[in-house]
Amino acid sequence: MSERKPIRPASTVVLLRDSGRGLETLLLRRNKALAFAGGFWVFPGGSLDNEDLAAAEGDEEQAARIAAAREAMEECGQQPQPEDMVLLSHWTTPEAESRRFSTWIYAAPLRCNDEVVIDGGEIHDSRWVPVAQALAEHRAGELAILPPTWISLVTLSHYRNVDEAISGERESPAPRVLPVLAGIEGGLVTMYRGDAGYDAVDPDVPGARHRACMQHGVWSYLYEGVDPEYPPLMPIPQE
Repeated sequence: MSERKPIRPASTVVLLRDSGRGLETLLLRRNKALAFAGGFWVFPGGSLDNEDLAAAEGDEEQAARIAAAREAMEECGQQPQPEDMVLLSHWTTPEAESRRFSTWIYAAPLRCNDEVVIDGGEIHDSRWVPVAQALAEHRAGELAILPPTWISLVTLSHYRNVDEAISGERESPAPRVLPVLAGIEGGLVTMYRGDAGYDAVDPDVPGARHRACMQHGVWSYLYEGVDPEYPPLMPIPQE
């Protein structure tokens, strides 16, 4: 029996601001040489440390907010406030991955426009980008992102401004997501609870489909025939 990989608590924060181009978020590009998500565009974030837990008096979720604020300052010089953060979702890395994290994903408004300062080590680039534009670039194969980033962007793309996004997500349930990962011809699939192939980690099992599929570096979402016990992870267009 293979040894279970440790799961490290972590958090990330989707920084939001209004602009003439619409609702914008700050994306950071990770160093290509990094073992985890090298070369991908991500939101600021990282692992919780002992100081975060001490400041939160042992409350892990509050520690996650504190860690997200700290990482935003360390990685890009931005100062979101933990009390302003709203929880979007919680993701646990699939068992197939060599490094596993239990990650809270928050959204937060920025109260000031501080200069973005990156370290040039772990983070190699940064950009403020309209949420809709980031998704368009991803669809064109120009922006490499992971499923939690992509699903967060799709969710936020339905809002017109920061206030609407924060108030809307504050009233929405935050899903807890434990994907399973499998290869498919020419790509990759992450299956979520409610997918017929989830328990067997087999994307070919017939039945309900609750998954994200990556082909040529671009993600798509499939939600068909799923038990209502497992709601979609993003807004589904109404036909």
